[in-house]
Amino acid sequence: MSEWELLLRLALSCVLGGVIGYERQSRRKVAGLRTNILVCLGSCLIMVLSEALYLNVEGRTNADPARLAAQVVSGIGFLGAGAIMKEGLTVIGLTTAACLWVVAGVGLAVGAGYYAGALFTTALVFATLGTLSRIDEWLMHEKNLTVLLHCSERPGQMLIVNRTLESMDLRIRSVKVRADDSEGGLMYIELDVYNHGNARSVDVIEKLRVLDGMVSVKVT
Repeated sequence: MSEWELLLRLALSCVLGGVIGYERQSRRKVAGLRTNILVCLGSCLIMVLSEALYLNVEGRTNADPARLAAQVVSGIGFLGAGAIMKEGLTVIGLTTAACLWVVAGVGLAVGAGYYAGALFTTALVFATLGTLSRIDEWLMHEKNLTVLLHCSERPGQMLIVNRTLESMDLRIRSVKVRADDSEGGLMYIELDVYNHGNARSVDVIEKLRVLDGMVSVKVT
């Protein structure tokens, strides 16, 4: 491989990783522009190095050039695990972790010289992340409810609220709790609820308002 070919592959990996990273950065995700560029560039370099090492020992050993590149696929799992977080009752970061894994694959493809595959994969990833994210946000906006509770801070209160919501076919997606500093023994709870059964806000308020220790209920 000539030096110009090497530079082309490294530069192209930066561009393709940057395209996917830009989409993640625009949505303020954990792994943004810089992370995706570095993953793609590093994967490309390792793939080029794997091929170069094999060419240097070709005919003298039965070394497998894919072994070095294969470590990228398993090693990227560490970054992916770091991107996955638990927020309240919800697990987030799965798409970001999958994105890093695909970006590593794009880098390997560029390093191996499969430009068409790398370009087409990048286009598909960008379209998938952009288009499906908008569709998902639109659908979830129609199905989601935000429930604001002002209630007593007592053991088992959240469990009672959860059971009440489940009886109406509502599922809690995330929970935020903070203490009420102005009055002792009270707290504020903000629930992001998936309204699977299309329950009416009025019915939700009525069900929650009669619970023991409930001061006020608001649904938006």
